[in-house]
Amino acid sequence: MSSPSSVAHAQRIGSIDALRGLVMMVMLLDHVRETFFLHLQVSDPMAVPGTPPEVFFSRLAAHLCAPVFVFLTGLSAWLYAHPPQGAPRDARSFLLKRGLFLIALELTLVNLAWSGRYEVLYLQVMWAIGLSMLALAALLSLPRAVLLGLGALIVAGHNLLADVQVAPDSPWHALWTVLLQRGWLVEEGWVRVRLTYPVLPWVGVILLGWCFAPAFAATASAVRRRALLLATGVACLALLALLRGFNLYGENAPWQHGATALETAMSWLNFTKYPPSLDFLLLTLGIGLLLLALLERADNAFTRVCATFGGAPMFYYLLHLYVLLAGYRLALWLWGPNQGARFGAGADQFWLIWAIWLGLLPLLYGPVRAFARFKRRSGKAWLKYF
Repeated sequence: MSSPSSVAHAQRIGSIDALRGLVMMVMLLDHVRETFFLHLQVSDPMAVPGTPPEVFFSRLAAHLCAPVFVFLTGLSAWLYAHPPQGAPRDARSFLLKRGLFLIALELTLVNLAWSGRYEVLYLQVMWAIGLSMLALAALLSLPRAVLLGLGALIVAGHNLLADVQVAPDSPWHALWTVLLQRGWLVEEGWVRVRLTYPVLPWVGVILLGWCFAPAFAATASAVRRRALLLATGVACLALLALLRGFNLYGENAPWQHGATALETAMSWLNFTKYPPSLDFLLLTLGIGLLLLALLERADNAFTRVCATFGGAPMFYYLLHLYVLLAGYRLALWLWGPNQGARFGAGADQFWLIWAIWLGLLPLLYGPVRAFARFKRRSGKAWLKYF
């Protein structure tokens, strides 16, 4: 029979998988939009007015995905290094190998999945997570208090540099683009490279995840952990309300009163993602922490579905991208281009995006569940990367 501490620890890991799976399910909605609604793109931050509410709030929900996933990456790395039983493990090696693996995937299978060709290499979320893992590996020798302070400083302070632009002919352009300036790394040549996820804020987020993780140790109090999750989540949202409410700091796109209450609300919730502003991270991490507290006590059919998706994240990620690529190619072959050179839903047919999303979730669930079970039964080390 399992001891109470080991049972509690298994439940906590289940809540982490459930939250990871939940945000990945929401991520699918955004990727369906980018596949079948790309002819009507959204800006960053979104245009208000100008973006239909159904598009705005679908995109807003997807904002939750990257911050929660990066935060949980740092948290999970700490849990790997501090197993509930046995000696501590080498977190630096764990982070280096997985970080390089994610970068390699971004440059190969992930880029191919988005368009089916390699005309442009896009350095997106897998690149950012991989580099963040490498940065965390390099910083692990610092005390936890220093890592916490550095993570908070990066997350809270990088907005001070948001307006700094480095010209393409500067010797610092490539480094600044990687850190904080979304744009082209290589604009001409046989392969062009565009970076869409500047990495510096994500390094701050992964550091915060690592520093928060001891609350999830097998010996930690569940009551205190839930109280910490709730208090930190509420504090993030309260700070957001103060900073955003008075347009003080944290978002370079100030909110404005709109023609309607809905437009005003949309303007208030309109945050910059590339790179993520402080207000963007306060909103998403605050909600993520509250959800994590809620999921600790939730055990039902829905949370088990979420945990299944979250238990095989990389397999799910690659599978859904290639399913979307195949689905788009099939639709284009069957019906031909209807939005310029692309196939997509009409401007008044966004409900089709929701319908495709809801239809794909059960389609993906079976293969992900089968792979997750195979992964648990198998002792092969390479499967741990998926």
